[in-house]
Amino acid sequence: METKLTREQALKALKQYNKEPFHILHALTVEGAMRWFAQDQGFGDEADFWGLVGLLHDIDFEMYPQEHCIKAPELLKEAGAKEDFIRAVCCHGYGIMVDIKPEHQMEKILFAVDELTGLIGAAARMRPSKSVMDMEVSSLKKKFKDKRFAAGCSRDVIQDGAKELGWTLEELMEKAILAMRSCEASVNEQMEQLEA
Repeated sequence: METKLTREQALKALKQYNKEPFHILHALTVEGAMRWFAQDQGFGDEADFWGLVGLLHDIDFEMYPQEHCIKAPELLKEAGAKEDFIRAVCCHGYGIMVDIKPEHQMEKILFAVDELTGLIGAAARMRPSKSVMDMEVSSLKKKFKDKRFAAGCSRDVIQDGAKELGWTLEELMEKAILAMRSCEASVNEQMEQLEA
C-alpha cells in the first residue's frame, strides 16, 4: 500500500472541507494513532499510508454528515487519492453508511479506533490533567459503561471492531491509549499553530 498523496496535500484537503477545530483535532488524533498502530502491528513501512488515511477518514463528515463515507470518494479523488486509499477511508463506515467491509488490518483498526479515540478524548478532557498521559484502562472502562458519557461514540462499533481484530475490549483500549499518548504533544502543537 502506498499513497501518492503528500501530507501537505492531505492537510490542505482536510481544511478545505473541515473548519470546526474539533473535527481537525479528531483527524490529527486519528492520524497520529494510526501511525502508532502501523508500527505496533509490524507495518512500519506503511505508516505514512495508515496516518494519511486516519487524517482524511472523516473528510466529508462536517459538510456532508448525511452522506458520510458516500461523498468521500469524490473529495478524495479530487485531492489525488488512489483507489486503495479511498477504500480504506470508506470502509470505516461499514454497517452504518456503506457496505464496504474492513479487510486489511489497517482498515479493521481504523474501524475500531475511530469511535474509541473520540471516547478517550472526551474522557481525557474530564481529567484534571486534560491528558491521556495518566489515563488508565480501568477509568476508561467506567466511562465506556456509562452510556450517557460521550453518547455520540458508538459502543457497539468499538466492540465489533475489537471482535473483528480478535482483541479483547481491554486490549483495544490499552493500545488506543498508548497510541494517543504517542501523538498527544504533537497534536496539541499542531492545533496551537492552526489557531495562531
